[in-house]
Amino acid sequence: MASESSFDVVSKVDRQEVDNALNQAAKEVSQRYDFKNVGASVAWSGDKIVMIANSEERVLAILDVLQTKLIKRGISLKSLDTGEGTPKASGREYRLEATLKEGLDSETAKKIGKIIRDEGPKGVKSQITGDEVRVTAKSRDDLQSVIALLKGADLDAALQFTNYR
Repeated sequence: MASESSFDVVSKVDRQEVDNALNQAAKEVSQRYDFKNVGASVAWSGDKIVMIANSEERVLAILDVLQTKLIKRGISLKSLDTGEGTPKASGREYRLEATLKEGLDSETAKKIGKIIRDEGPKGVKSQITGDEVRVTAKSRDDLQSVIALLKGADLDAALQFTNYR
């Protein structure tokens, strides 16, 4: 009897890489001429990233710098949640808070299972366990085609494929 091959679909973020990107962005914000004397900063505040400046446009420019640094570090922008994405006035300054999305919520996990059932090869099974999805099949080629299918799918989560056996 042939053994089954499997892999897990997860959504995790390397906190150290995010921290490095944040430090690079903070350094660039402190050194750039267009951010001088506007009270611009980007830093951790608990488990949120807080961007502060004296105008809405400056806060969005800080967000752009942070996103550029995250991309260079190989972190998907789908894992950064800025809410509605508009800075809020707080006294004389504008603030924008961003959080990191980790783990697959049940709705996204169900979408992944439905995509595999509907469009994937026959004989491929998916099982939701907590915040990840285990995909099993007899053929490794089928698993490779499922990975390609999920990479091409338009999901609102950054997907990684782990425990490929």
